[in-house]
Amino acid sequence: MNVLKLAWRALAALALALALVPAVFAQSGTAKVRVIHASPDAPAVDVFVNGNRTLTNVPFFTASDYLDLAPGSYRLQIAPTGQPASAAVIDATTTFQAGKAYSVAATGPVAAIKPTVIQDNLSAPASGNARVRVYHFSSDAPAVDVKVANGATLISNLAFPDASAYLDVPAGVYNLQVTPAGGSAVVIDLASTTLESGKIYSVFATNLVAQITPQVAVTTPVAAPGTLPATSEGATAPLALLAGMAAALIAMAVLLRRRAAL
Repeated sequence: MNVLKLAWRALAALALALALVPAVFAQSGTAKVRVIHASPDAPAVDVFVNGNRTLTNVPFFTASDYLDLAPGSYRLQIAPTGQPASAAVIDATTTFQAGKAYSVAATGPVAAIKPTVIQDNLSAPASGNARVRVYHFSSDAPAVDVKVANGATLISNLAFPDASAYLDVPAGVYNLQVTPAGGSAVVIDLASTTLESGKIYSVFATNLVAQITPQVAVTTPVAAPGTLPATSEGATAPLALLAGMAAALIAMAVLLRRRAAL
């Protein structure tokens, strides 16, 4: 085989490697995780991730912003504020995958507190729509329905500590009500609720049933979950090196072709 053919084959192999590199880096993207204090009689807490105090003095009810974590398994511990990780009332190990989003909630009263992990969807709703999800975090409340006042039932039989499917609805103002499943008594009234286009709304039913309270968190979608994260110089070096090699091989192949034509 002559040198020209070898050069072109090497270039083709390198081009394939270049095509595969973005996929490899995509797998090293981050997971997005938010922490929610939904235990109604628990004091303010600190959150430890792999033994490191990451969030401090988090009161009921609080939902953090989504935090970026490298994919993998993490030990999550929740302890009363100011106490060490060894005093944790929740101690659990959870695996997070790249390009996915999660809510990690402390749910139930202190005597029966437990971690609840729910996978979320931060992709953008269709143009002109808002996206809504309801989280049932009221431990002694029965299963519930979510309805449009004097209208259709949107979510049926949602029980503690589950989350509903996502609802994509046209942006606008809605009169929403939460009732016991199959019943008509309104336990949460969300009158004149404005849902903006392009936003994701998390509606949490919190506290004990006698003081059941809605809490709403609004999230800006992630345009393309799983896309390449910002990388360090070291992480991008292999891609730059391959690009440089490709340019050199192209130049060599062109030169050899010109010489072969002489």
